[in-house]
Amino acid sequence: MVFDSTCFDLQPYVGFDMARYVRRTYCSWQDAGWQSLLVQQFEHVTVADDMELPATADLHLVLPVAGRAVMETRSGGRGSRYTWTPGRLELGVPDQSVLRRYRADGAMRSVQVHIPRGTVDRIAAQLGGRAVDYEAMAASLAAGDSLIEEAVRAVGCPNDAGDLYAESAAAFLAVHLLTRHARVPPPRTPTREDTRVRAAVELMRGRLSDPITLADIAGEVHLSVYHLVRVFKEVTGVTPHRFLTRLRIAEAKRLLRDTDLAIAQIALRCGFASPGALSTAFLRHTGTRPSVYRNS
Repeated sequence: MVFDSTCFDLQPYVGFDMARYVRRTYCSWQDAGWQSLLVQQFEHVTVADDMELPATADLHLVLPVAGRAVMETRSGGRGSRYTWTPGRLELGVPDQSVLRRYRADGAMRSVQVHIPRGTVDRIAAQLGGRAVDYEAMAASLAAGDSLIEEAVRAVGCPNDAGDLYAESAAAFLAVHLLTRHARVPPPRTPTREDTRVRAAVELMRGRLSDPITLADIAGEVHLSVYHLVRVFKEVTGVTPHRFLTRLRIAEAKRLLRDTDLAIAQIALRCGFASPGALSTAFLRHTGTRPSVYRNS
């Protein structure tokens, strides 16, 4: 839902049993009289099983400020696993419900900011009207953004600033998120290095099981290692190492899904030195273990 700022007793998650999972210690609607930005501080229960957060249209930022827990979530038919830790930003994808469970090692606290969807849509239109990929935005923000982190901390500190401050903060947060974490880069003019990058990708695909190095790839496409890394990232958006790992994980997923090969055999076919190395990389990239992925 897009929240109605005139109803200060509303919760952004309609139907969510807030008292069961959190204790709210600050609310900008009630405590500061803000109408343009909802900022809340929460203390969380340390154990939650099957906590269901209904979908909301707002852009929802979560900044943990205390506690540590392994979060297991399911949203949009996909599962993920990550560590809740102070400073790790999270963005809830609008219009997607989330099922979550966790166990914490101590007291958990967070600052949470809801930017009204109307504000986001208005700014997106001013920036050119492109459709916003909120999942890509969430993934990008999870990698870290010190400016957003400090902005959330700033608006989360109770103060006497009026709604002009809240309106300006909401606009700034929306502009920054849309320009730094969700904008599609402008089309680039193909260069002669593109052909070499394509050759590098084909080489990776053909040698997934080999212990191939950056120097091997650079030599095959007649570039220095430095030049290869630079142009590869310009063309694909990621480093050769990360791209190769993604290819290997994708092949491992296919083999887990479509064959009865043992995990040790799959590890070797996908260029991992051991089942443990495959399991570590697989968990980092997919949020689950190979055995769990196969069973599911």
